[in-house]
Amino acid sequence: MRKNKNAALRKPDILESYYQVLIAEGLEGASIGKVANQTGIHPSLIIHYFKTKENMKLELVDLLIEKYESPTMLDVDHIEDDEAHFNALMDIIFSLKWSRTVEPSVHFAFYYLSLRDERILDRFKVMFKWLRDYLCHKLDYFNAKGVVRVNDTDRAAEYIVTLMEGLEFHSQFLADGKPFEAFAEVAKKSLMRSLKAGDF
Repeated sequence: MRKNKNAALRKPDILESYYQVLIAEGLEGASIGKVANQTGIHPSLIIHYFKTKENMKLELVDLLIEKYESPTMLDVDHIEDDEAHFNALMDIIFSLKWSRTVEPSVHFAFYYLSLRDERILDRFKVMFKWLRDYLCHKLDYFNAKGVVRVNDTDRAAEYIVTLMEGLEFHSQFLADGKPFEAFAEVAKKSLMRSLKAGDF
């Protein structure tokens, strides 16, 4: 029992260190030794808890997904005015804070790995399905309240997720030094008009 308790306490610290090493060194440079140095422990302890670097990688993906699914990230249900509720949700999901829930270099690295590792791909699918289903639920609510006019909430939710992901690509490759918020605001306003006009 004590062994399991120690693992439960130490593993999140190790995974956070792994995340920081990935940011600094990239996938190629993120060795178990560097993670151990970052954590201040012996490398053998990492092997003891995770068995392999691949297992540590999968557990980090799970931890990063938990960041997206944290109730504090999409904390809008306390807003009573329906229009304000809708606006607040749109503000959050098109914000730099939401987009940078996971540092882009790590997000893109695991996106790349998902093309080659079914286990990581499956985790990404679960995460994006969760987000799509959450947005479907919210769109159904806003439909019922007359805030939006959406005929196909699945299609609209999938469009939102795709647009959100595309914002980070735009920021990295097309923004030419302009702040993330500049294009995100344009995308958000365009989406909101479409949701209210019955385009979906």
